[in-house]
Amino acid sequence: MAARFAVRMTVELPPDMDPEARSDLLAREKAWSQQWQRSGEWVSIWRCVGEYANLSIFEVRDNEQLHEILWGLPLFPYMTMQVTPLAVHPSDIGA
Repeated sequence: MAARFAVRMTVELPPDMDPEARSDLLAREKAWSQQWQRSGEWVSIWRCVGEYANLSIFEVRDNEQLHEILWGLPLFPYMTMQVTPLAVHPSDIGA
């Protein structure tokens, strides 16, 4: 059975980062995240309004796979993350 997680990611890039390096970093980040979205493990991604942050839902094989995905993010060194394991709620009519 897959494990589900909500992950809140907040990004803080250095204000003096070289624009070309920033563009390259963001392009690699987009490619990495979309690869996992296409595979189905990165179920959804939501922008946090007014912040350079997102809330993402993952459905992965285990903790190790989530760790692999998150540590592989090119923006990882510039992120603060809050990981919350999820469980089905007994009142969920879709469960």
